[in-house]
Amino acid sequence: MRMTRKALEKTPRDRGYLDGQMLIATPTMQDERFAHSVIYVCAHSSEGAMGIVVNQAAAHITFSDLLVKLDVIPAADAIRLPARADVVKVLKGGPVETERGFVLHSADFFIENSTLPIDEGICLTATLDILKAIARGKGPASALLALGYAGWAPGQLENEMQHNGWLHCTADAELIFGTEIELKYNRALKKIGVTPGMLSSEVGHA
Repeated sequence: MRMTRKALEKTPRDRGYLDGQMLIATPTMQDERFAHSVIYVCAHSSEGAMGIVVNQAAAHITFSDLLVKLDVIPAADAIRLPARADVVKVLKGGPVETERGFVLHSADFFIENSTLPIDEGICLTATLDILKAIARGKGPASALLALGYAGWAPGQLENEMQHNGWLHCTADAELIFGTEIELKYNRALKKIGVTPGMLSSEVGHA
C-alpha cells in the first residue's frame, strides 16, 4: 500500500485546476473501464493527473475481508469491527496498480509523512497504519478504500476533456463517501444541471 509521494505533492504554483474536483464520464468516453464512472481528482498538473474512481464497487470483497487478507486483524475479529469500519466501502479505484490500496478520507485523521491533504478537508493515505486505525475505531470519520487508481500522462486528461470524454463538478462528501454507490453518477450530473437523458455523443463541456 505504498505509493510515490512525488506523484501527488503539489505547490500553489503548480496546482492544477481540477484538484479536488469530480470527473464525470460522458457517453463519448472511449475507454470502457471508465463508462459511467465518477472520479475524484487527487492531483492534476503539467506532469499528469491521478484520481480515484468512487462509484465502482470491488467485486466479492468487503473491508473486513481485506483487513484479514492483509493481516491487519485475525479472521476471528472480522465480526467485531467498530461501526465506522463496517461502513467503509472497497472500490475499484482505477486500472493502475490494482493490488495497492488507497484510502480517501476526511481530514480528521492524519499520519505525518504519510497522509497527503488534497482539498476541502479530503486527504489520501496509502499505508497500512490507517487501516489499523480504522480497525481499532480510531480512524477518520469518513473513508473509502480504493484498489488501484486512474492515471493520466501529461496532457492526456486535457485531451480527453477537449474531446468531450469528461464533464466535471465540485466534490462533496456524499459524492465521495456516500454508501449508495450506484446513485453517484446521476448525483454528479445533477450538480451541473444535467440528466442522463440529456447526454449524447454531441455532449459539450459543462
